[in-house]
Amino acid sequence: MNKSIDTIIFDLGGVLIDWNPSYVFDDNYFETPEKRKFFFENVCTSDWNENQDAGYPIANATAEKMAEFPEWEKPIRDFYGRWEEMLGDAIHDTVEIFRELKQNPDLKFYALTSWSAETFPVALDRFEFLQWFDGILVSGEEKTRKPFPDFYQRLFDRFSINPAKAVFIDDNIRNVHAAEAHGLKEIQFKNPAQLREDLKKLYIELK
Repeated sequence: MNKSIDTIIFDLGGVLIDWNPSYVFDDNYFETPEKRKFFFENVCTSDWNENQDAGYPIANATAEKMAEFPEWEKPIRDFYGRWEEMLGDAIHDTVEIFRELKQNPDLKFYALTSWSAETFPVALDRFEFLQWFDGILVSGEEKTRKPFPDFYQRLFDRFSINPAKAVFIDDNIRNVHAAEAHGLKEIQFKNPAQLREDLKKLYIELK
């Protein structure tokens, strides 16, 4: 076991939990692929969604977006109105890695997630393994998000984490680079098999 590491920090969406707007906005939702592309690039964009992840009220964001794009009212309403349908299953092989890591009493586990405070309770109810963490920092509750430095620093301060002794796992390379800037060891998650190998390279034992 690598004694220089005592903390593992997980991102949630895309690492432990499958979330994908395409579960609602599939190939049959819009009349054409061009309309679907326009919707995600110009209407309900990733930046717009991240604003709610940082604590902006969903009702306000939806109303403002409908005022801006009235002809897109139905898909705008569906983005959060059908949000639970976008929440897929647990990524089971990653959860199994988490389960194995939890067998080590010398490790602490935290989640650092960009997630709306209004929708996160749905995940808490659905996924029992979220109770395994020693602490979770939710961006919507903190009114900031990844990759902003204060979000990472708040995690360290709240839970007395030494970043030099911690590993951060996230699927978003932007967030991984931000973690690296804080002195964290980092793993960009691509799939569970790769994660297992990268943990072994850090001499983190899996039971």
